[in-house]
Amino acid sequence: MRAVRSFSIRTRITLGSLLIGALVLAVVAVVLHLQIRAETRSTEVSLATSDIAPFLADLRNNPDEQPDAPSAGVLVAVQSPDGSFLIDTLPHDVTRGLPGSIGPDGSGSRSGNGSGSEQHRDEPGDGPVTRNPEGGPADGIPVGLSTTDGRTTYRTQADGAVFSVVGEQVSTAEGTFRVWAARNGAAGELTLAAVDRSLVIGTVLALLAFAGSAWLLTSLALRPVARMRRAAEDLSTGAADGDLPVGRTDDEIADLATTLNAFLQRQRASAEHERRMVSDASHELRTPLAVLTNRLELAHRSFGDAEALERDVRAVEADVHRLTALTATLLELSRLDETARSPQGAALVETTAATELVSELMAAIDRGRAGTAGAEVSVDFDLAVPEHDAAYAVSAPAFGRIVDNLVTNATTFSPEGGSVRVHLSQREDAALVLTVADDGPGVPEAFLPVAFDRFTRADESRRRVRGGSGLGLSLVRAIATSAGGSTGLANAPDGGAIATVVLPRT
Repeated sequence: MRAVRSFSIRTRITLGSLLIGALVLAVVAVVLHLQIRAETRSTEVSLATSDIAPFLADLRNNPDEQPDAPSAGVLVAVQSPDGSFLIDTLPHDVTRGLPGSIGPDGSGSRSGNGSGSEQHRDEPGDGPVTRNPEGGPADGIPVGLSTTDGRTTYRTQADGAVFSVVGEQVSTAEGTFRVWAARNGAAGELTLAAVDRSLVIGTVLALLAFAGSAWLLTSLALRPVARMRRAAEDLSTGAADGDLPVGRTDDEIADLATTLNAFLQRQRASAEHERRMVSDASHELRTPLAVLTNRLELAHRSFGDAEALERDVRAVEADVHRLTALTATLLELSRLDETARSPQGAALVETTAATELVSELMAAIDRGRAGTAGAEVSVDFDLAVPEHDAAYAVSAPAFGRIVDNLVTNATTFSPEGGSVRVHLSQREDAALVLTVADDGPGVPEAFLPVAFDRFTRADESRRRVRGGSGLGLSLVRAIATSAGGSTGLANAPDGGAIATVVLPRT
């Protein structure tokens, strides 16, 4: 079995096809051999039966007359009621083996009427019938003896040839006569032997053609696999770029190539996404780290000035806070990505009732108002959540981060004295809809398609002094997507931007 595993697919398929073909052809050859042999012997019996028909008719009509002599080459014997033979042209050994014609001493008798038929008895040295030295039946021994409707049939051997013997009896006023006829089966045996040789040769040629066809067809079927393997080797070594070749036929191998290409595209997109995220994160971290380093250098120079040192330390604290927030956001996004890719991700998401989400919303509004104390931006909200028991696949803290990020973005891009309006409602299907609108300058149309991508920002005209890392909306979309929801950003007809988050009911 281990040796078979080392064979190629082409070899295994060819050997398997060859084995199955050999079994099928062998069964077919055996069936044909048996059928041809049966037909040949049936023909011999039919001919022998036709040979005895005239004698039976003659005995029925003229039982007291000597039957006519048979034609040349016709092997027939007519046995009178007393056991003597009126006619006997059968081979000597066939006559000896006729059922009922052998006496107690093992010798038979031949008798005639002197009218052209030979009359004699076995020589004293004939002796009883025995089996031949080769293990087969001896000359004259009946094989396959059967009697049906008064007709006796069997096969026997005599003088190196095989005969089919048929016997019938006819009852007359003179007694019961027996008529026997034999047909030499040499021609049938020769025909059967020729057919067997043809079957053997045909089987061998068919197996060779079968093996060659299996090898050729398997080679043609596996040719796309060989091209795919070479293309995969080139892709792995960087010698080529692109997808695996897809065959022109719509078969399983083409489906496999299509599936592998889709897998490669996902892997490339994932690798590109990770590369871009690492690059963007490095860029985002490099700036605050450089600022932090500069402020620490300034703090070293301000050791003799307590007020200057305090200002530098507070600035360093602000930079550290920004780095901490950025790192926490990156870790949260990474966790959400991992949950989304996990097959058990949906089972890991916590469900929360609408009443808890409303409480979290109000807490987030308070945090938003506290964060805009010096910016003179008002934050208002209204609720329309009639089904308090409806559950949603998002935790209360995660929903709070959605509100925090949207409110922070809205207040950041709202003008002095502007307002931010937060609205939480339920649709007819109990889906939760959160909208956050501001009255700022709106969002550039070119930015709308990529607003929720990571590390993307609108142009500087929408930014006040405070600025984010470009991960706030990305975190909002990641949390909403993990809950089975959706996000959207659009410009209001009368100015400002409107961010929308829809969370379906679980």
